[in-house]
Amino acid sequence: MFEKILIANRGEIALRVIRAAREMGIKSVAVHSTADADAMHVRMADESVCIGPAPSSESYLNKAAIISACEITGAQAVHPGYGFLSENAAFAQALQDHGITFIGPNAEHIRIMGDKITAKETAKDLGIPVVPGSDGGVPDYESAIKVAEDIGFPVIIKATAGGGGRGMKVARNAEELEIAFRTARSEAKAAFGNDEVYMEKYLQKPRHIEIQVFGDGKGRAVHLGERDCSLQRRHQKVFEEAPGPAITPKMRAEIGAICANAVAKINYIGAGTIEFLYEDGKFYFIEMNTRLQVEHPVTEYIFGVDLVREQIRVAAGLPMSFTQDELEINGHAIEVRINAEKLPNFAPCPGRVRMFHAPGGFGVRMDSALYSGYSIPPYYDSLIGKLIVHGRDRPEALARLKRALGELIIDGVDSSVPLFHMLLAEPDIQNGDYNIHWLEKWLAQQFA
Repeated sequence: MFEKILIANRGEIALRVIRAAREMGIKSVAVHSTADADAMHVRMADESVCIGPAPSSESYLNKAAIISACEITGAQAVHPGYGFLSENAAFAQALQDHGITFIGPNAEHIRIMGDKITAKETAKDLGIPVVPGSDGGVPDYESAIKVAEDIGFPVIIKATAGGGGRGMKVARNAEELEIAFRTARSEAKAAFGNDEVYMEKYLQKPRHIEIQVFGDGKGRAVHLGERDCSLQRRHQKVFEEAPGPAITPKMRAEIGAICANAVAKINYIGAGTIEFLYEDGKFYFIEMNTRLQVEHPVTEYIFGVDLVREQIRVAAGLPMSFTQDELEINGHAIEVRINAEKLPNFAPCPGRVRMFHAPGGFGVRMDSALYSGYSIPPYYDSLIGKLIVHGRDRPEALARLKRALGELIIDGVDSSVPLFHMLLAEPDIQNGDYNIHWLEKWLAQQFA
C-alpha cells in the first residue's frame, strides 16, 4: 500500500480523498494555487505545496508542477479527483514515466474514451448499445445531409472532443442542419482547437442514466447500479439520484451486466461511468467518463461502499473488496449540487462566506470545503458543496432532503439552494417524472 499520495485537485473532492487516505493510514499531500492558500483541503492535508498562481492553466493544470510536487514530497501516487487533469491521458502517462502511480485507469483507456468517436466505436465493439449516427466524423454539410437522411430528423451534432454542451447543436430539418452544422464546428474549434463533429439521432424525451462500473485491471469488473442525472441545465447536472425512478431491477441487471462485461474485457482499472440516454425501454451510449463522478456519493450510500478507498486499493495492486453478488441496493439516495450562483441567471457569485452551517442528522451527508470566513475565489467552478441524503425509499429521501436544505446556512454569497426548495414542491419531481429537457423548460416558465 502507498505511504503517501498527492491529490491533484481542490475543493470538496480534495477533502474527500484526504479523508479516505487518512482512514487507510496514508499520508496526503495537497497542492494549491496562490488563490487557495487558505482553502480547507490545504489545512486538512498532512503536507501542502503551492504549484502556481490563481489561473488553473498555471496551477491545477500544470503537469510539470504537480510532478515536481510529487518528487519534493515523496508522494508515490496521485489521485486526480474529477475535472482538471482527471481524464488527461498525457498526465497519466507522464506520471507513469516518472514512476508515480496514477490512481485511475491507464493512459490508453483514458485516450480511447476521451475521443467521442473512438469511444462510441469501442463501446459498439464491446456490445454496448449506441445511438444511431454517423460512422466517425462528418467532414462537410453534404455528408451531414446524407447521415440525416439515413437516420432521420431530428439530429444532434456534437464535437468529437466536446464536453459541457459546447459544440453541440440540434437540427430538426435540412434548413436548420446547415446552420447547426457550421455553428457546431465553429464552437468546437474555439473551445477545443478541433472542429471535427459527428452526428447522432436526437431523442425526444430521454432520461440521462449512467452506470457505475469498477474494475481491478486484471479482467474482473462489477457494476454498482445506475444513477439518474436527468435534471440538467445547459447539459450540467444539478440533481442526481440512485436508483433511477424509471429503471426496473430487470433493466438494471441487464444493462449493468453489459457494462461490467465490457470493461472487464479491456482490463479496465478503477472507477468509471458509462453514460446513456434512456427512452422507451432502450439504452443508448453517450460516453464513458474514466474517473470518479461528482455524484458518486449517491452510489456509495445505497451500496455502503467507499469508492475512493477502492480506487486507492486497486491502484496499489490489491483486489476489489467486494464481488458482484455482494452488492445489494439499500434504500434511495439523492444529491443536489450547491453552487455559488445568483438566480435567476445563475451568474457566478464568488465572495466571502460570513457564516456556513452544514445540515446533519440521520442519513445526511454534506461534502463541502466551505467554512465561516472563507472567501470563494472567482477563478474556478462555482460548485461549493454537495448535499446528499439517504432514506429507506424515495419518499423518505425527498423528505430528508427538504429538511436538510432547511438547515443549510450559507450566508454572505448567493447560492442555488432556493432552486431546490422550489423543485421539491413540483409534482413531477415528487413523482420522479422528468427527462433531460424538463428543467430547462421549467426554468423558462418560472423566470420568464
